[in-house]
Amino acid sequence: MSFRASKSGLGYEVQRKLELNYDREEAAGTPTHVVNWVNAILGSEHDPIPGTDWKSICNHLRDGVALCKLINILLKKDDKPPITFQKKVMSPFVAMTNIENFNKGCEQYGLEKEFQFQSGDLWEVRKGPFLNVINCLHSLGFCSNSKRVIPAYTGEIVKYLDNE
Repeated sequence: MSFRASKSGLGYEVQRKLELNYDREEAAGTPTHVVNWVNAILGSEHDPIPGTDWKSICNHLRDGVALCKLINILLKKDDKPPITFQKKVMSPFVAMTNIENFNKGCEQYGLEKEFQFQSGDLWEVRKGPFLNVINCLHSLGFCSNSKRVIPAYTGEIVKYLDNE
C-alpha cells in the first residue's frame, strides 16, 4: 500500500527513466552478479539474499545489517578497522544509521564517494532509486577485485548510449 501521490510531469519522467535504467542493468545481469557476489562474500555470516529480483534484494538489504557485515568482511581483508552497526533493527532510524555506516565503511575501503547511495534509495523500496544501491555494490565489487579479494566479483562494465 502506497501513501505517496503518483508522479506526474517531470517527476514521472525522472521516475520512468530511473526504472528503465534499472531494467537495462537487470537485462545485463548486474543484479544477479551482485547477489551472487554478496552471498559468496557473506557466506555463513548472514542469510543469503533469496532472489535476484529488485524487491527481494531490496527487502533483504533494507535494514543495513547484511551491508554492514559485507563491508566489515572486506575491511578486515584489507587490514582496516570494522564499522559499527546494530544487528537488531527495530526502527527506520537504526536501519538508516546502519546504511550510513555502510557508506562510511565503503569510503574507508577505498570506494569513491560518488558511488555511494542515500539511505532512502534502499529504505523506501522503490525500483528507480534502488538502481543506486545496485550501482554501489557493483562498484564495490570492482573495488574489491582491485584488491584481489576472493571470491572475485564477476560483473561486467556495460557502457550505454543514452538515446532518450
